[in-house]
Amino acid sequence: MQSSDGAKYSIAVIIPCYKVEEQIEGVIQSIPEFVDHIIVVDDKSPDKTGIIIQSLNNNRIRYIAHSENLGVGGAMKPGYKAGVNLGVDIMVKIDGDGQMDPSIMEDFIVPIRDGEVNYTKGNRFLHLKELTQMPFIRRFGNIGLAFLVRAASGYWDIFDPSNGYIAISANTWDKLDSDNIANDYFFETSMLIELNKNRARILDIPMPAKYSSEISSLSITNTLFTFPRKLFKAFLYRLYFEYYVLDFNFGSLSLLAGIPLIVFGFLWSVIHWHISINTNQPATTGTVIIGLLPIILGFQLLMQFITFDINKKW
Repeated sequence: MQSSDGAKYSIAVIIPCYKVEEQIEGVIQSIPEFVDHIIVVDDKSPDKTGIIIQSLNNNRIRYIAHSENLGVGGAMKPGYKAGVNLGVDIMVKIDGDGQMDPSIMEDFIVPIRDGEVNYTKGNRFLHLKELTQMPFIRRFGNIGLAFLVRAASGYWDIFDPSNGYIAISANTWDKLDSDNIANDYFFETSMLIELNKNRARILDIPMPAKYSSEISSLSITNTLFTFPRKLFKAFLYRLYFEYYVLDFNFGSLSLLAGIPLIVFGFLWSVIHWHISINTNQPATTGTVIIGLLPIILGFQLLMQFITFDINKKW
């Protein structure tokens, strides 16, 4: 692929594969001609996926076979490594189940090629008509987790965080600590969290939702129980790392003062409410105000911190 100034950019598409024997051939054949390498990672698929891939007569294919199933992130890491070793500039991930339209791939690549961002990802929620094809439980789960992912990653202007149609510059991938990137279905979210540590710029790309006969191996129950815990842990780490290690600013002060004030006001109020109940004596106006004012001030400081965090610019 060439830019407007004639510079050549090498592109690799990485396809993690698991139980996609019915779709994988069509997916590979639909990859645009401007893509230089197609890195297909067979994540120990128990069906004929690997046989089909190896039977294809396509000199762009680089086939990687796993001896054990590692999950989508576990498949993507060697794929990214292979792309870097091939010397590509931009790497695009699409799934092997046919849900992602390769014809819009250029939309993901151009913003990275032109230096506008370091990472692009799909957003299915901008196509309302096609969105009705998405199973309700997935739609509900994406909406429910979106706020938590924004808080944990610091990217407040993104949506559809679990979308697997993504592109990244090879230089940006090199800067990430792959050990902190999950092997399972937390992969896309952990990528966002790790990208934030490196101040990477991200852009949502509108794309239609597409569902047909494929069967997802994602466990909804496992997601509901594991994602919130992981996201809360990531959120606490981000606050510490971003506001007290890398920098100390107005947001740092607001958070540092706001939480203790709320805790003090709450504890003071509970203690004196308990005393009032036991002694059958109403609390004085001054006692009530001492508990109420810190809560109000602390809440205002937390709101200022949230506003600062949402609107911060790197």
